[in-house]
Amino acid sequence: MSDANGRLAAGGARGPALFDPAERPELYEGVLAKRVVAFFIDAIVVFLLMIPAALIVAFLGIVTLGIGWLLFAPLFAIVALGYVALTLGGPNAATVGMRTLGIEMRTLDGGRPYPLLAAVHALIFWLSVSILTPLILIVGLVTERSRLLHDLILNTVLLNSAHLRPGE
Repeated sequence: MSDANGRLAAGGARGPALFDPAERPELYEGVLAKRVVAFFIDAIVVFLLMIPAALIVAFLGIVTLGIGWLLFAPLFAIVALGYVALTLGGPNAATVGMRTLGIEMRTLDGGRPYPLLAAVHALIFWLSVSILTPLILIVGLVTERSRLLHDLILNTVLLNSAHLRPGE
């Protein structure tokens, strides 16, 4: 049973033991490779979402005599953060790419991510990738749950959806 935030009710497993890789290794099988592929799927989705967003900003620029065109500079960040916040922070706890590959995010106490956590997760990911480039994936190879740097910072974990029990 879970509460309104998606966390397990009292008496259920909590914390790191909830998704213990020693007891349930199937939750983590192939997750790192799936994350990479999901990233590229999500990049395509964000690119496709940029098209109508750019058209709206272009129209807004015409209506506001050019002032609206200032939104072109942060447009990618607005679209990408909105996409992540609404999908990863939504009821499915996964972006389109993640759902396609059968993975979803949970906090270590079993809760589903909320929109702000999802947006911060994306921001820390972008920051870490801009500094560490693809070397960030090495962290996933040496951590017990294939967690990356931004997962460690935010106490989140990505799991195979098919192996989650009802209510998890």
